[in-house]
Amino acid sequence: MWPRVTPNQITWAALVMGLGAAACFSRGDWSWLIAGAVLYHVSFILDCMDGKLARLTGRGSEFGAWLDYVFDRLRVLICAVALMGGQYSRTGDVDYVWLALAVVFLDMLRYIDALQIFKVRHGMRKKLKRRAVELHLLEAGGTSSEAAFGAGQYNDEQDRLPESFSVREGGRAPVPLIATQESFLRRFSRYERVRDYLVGHRIRTHLVSGIEFQMGVFIIAPLTGAIMVTTVAAGALLVLFELAIIYKLLLSTRDFERILASYDDLLQEQAQTVAEEPAPAPAVPHLSA
Repeated sequence: MWPRVTPNQITWAALVMGLGAAACFSRGDWSWLIAGAVLYHVSFILDCMDGKLARLTGRGSEFGAWLDYVFDRLRVLICAVALMGGQYSRTGDVDYVWLALAVVFLDMLRYIDALQIFKVRHGMRKKLKRRAVELHLLEAGGTSSEAAFGAGQYNDEQDRLPESFSVREGGRAPVPLIATQESFLRRFSRYERVRDYLVGHRIRTHLVSGIEFQMGVFIIAPLTGAIMVTTVAAGALLVLFELAIIYKLLLSTRDFERILASYDDLLQEQAQTVAEEPAPAPAVPHLSA
């Protein structure tokens, strides 16, 4: 509706609203806590808008992504110190100081963990797809994998394979190109049913992440006045779901190691087959009369 508004301007507006919320939180009284919760919610809405606007209008940038990430962390840090500091000034209870440290630590842990899990999963996919290319080339006639990467048959940076690639194990079923969740699904057989139900009702399976944690601490807790209880509960739920994701990643890495080993076995067998095949006879030149 207002094309002159840029994503970066919305990011700055979200930070300003967050600072306003922090100023209200620092006063400590319940009326100021309500005002702080409302301002934080407005800040949160703006924070959800900047990335969407960037994608819809094609005006996204690497600097804008960095700005959004850094401002999010600053907002949580400042609001946590202000909220818990205001309650410490009002009550003198030192537990609020420890609670501020816990909020900042959990927020940092959540986003660092998400980034590292993404990098690990991306690395596993890249390794498996590289093995798929090597096997495909051996089956196709022994072309070197480095020549394929240089010729553009496989984009190592974008982690992409041509659709024509079809790698099969022993002529039976395709070897997975990504680390599967086979171990996790085998241990938790009802997971897929619960996941499908939640997705069908527009609910993420990761029920408590950084978004819900911030809402619990900076919106629900101030509105209810039960700051300590609500923050502890939100933190416990965040830790619970993060541990579940880490456990799921652990099982996925074990699947990855098993699949990678199957690729290595297939590569060794195919290389041996190529080596045992007789060399083609030299062509006999045709002599004209």
